[in-house]
Amino acid sequence: MTSNKIIVVGSANMDFVVGVKHFPRPGETLFGTSFGMFPGGKGANQAVCCAKLGAAIHFIGRIGMDILGEKLAASMQRDGVQVDSLIRDEGASTGIALITVDRAGQNEIVVVSGGNMKLTPGDIESKDELFAAASVLLVQLEIPRETVIRAVSLAKEHNLLTILNPAPACKLPASLLRMIDYLTPNETEAAILTGINVKDVSTAEKAGKKLLDIGVKTVIMTLGRKGSLLVAPEKTRHFPAPRVKAVDTTAAGDAFSGALAVSLVEGKAIEEAIPFANAVAALSVTRMGAQGSLPARQELSRFENALHQ
Repeated sequence: MTSNKIIVVGSANMDFVVGVKHFPRPGETLFGTSFGMFPGGKGANQAVCCAKLGAAIHFIGRIGMDILGEKLAASMQRDGVQVDSLIRDEGASTGIALITVDRAGQNEIVVVSGGNMKLTPGDIESKDELFAAASVLLVQLEIPRETVIRAVSLAKEHNLLTILNPAPACKLPASLLRMIDYLTPNETEAAILTGINVKDVSTAEKAGKKLLDIGVKTVIMTLGRKGSLLVAPEKTRHFPAPRVKAVDTTAAGDAFSGALAVSLVEGKAIEEAIPFANAVAALSVTRMGAQGSLPARQELSRFENALHQ
């Protein structure tokens, strides 16, 4: 690759996280066990993951001119993300996510998108010089579909590698999927994209091959504690995940996708990149919050050394 820069196009939210013993049933009022306010949003999470792992990272997104937006921008900047292309919108609120986390570390999330859904294809086109100087684009689906498509098509015009984390899950046009070099769905997202019920490695492989048939170059499916599955035209391989005690799985998929982008921009082969991404995701779920759970490179090295002892 001629550049070591990554562009992340996506969402930035402030996450309001409540711990609960169990998820509430309809009409039920629960006493929470904890509360925290954490910078989040899938795009911002992935950008921070890349920055903490040492990558040169530019983030393109849209937030409000409010206190939450100020806190988000400042937090990302402290973590090393270049926020010159983060657009401040006087007519929109900053996105928020309401997250409940149970004792097993599983979560339920409600998102109010705010400025995220006002990010336009024109906003992307105005950043053409960033795309010309980068080598990898990482994008998700918490922004308008047409903006995702324009970002990916502009990346292809500049010969960037494209990584799409298809979350939140929805049907996507084949014309978009054919421009994707690396697709990183979880089981639910793969099922929605393909119509195949993904319940084990075998059905995950079947779904992955269907996505290849549509035109995706490589599928890397995240399988939670079961690790991840590489489905490529020339091979299929399962990569187990490190065994850890999960506390909060909120940013696990973002950690995986961000770490994958970093590995690829560093020139690692996919067989090296996936275990690296698995390790970053595993370490992230041992901590509360989204961006605060994402490890720096030195923390990851200590974690990996401990795994091999």
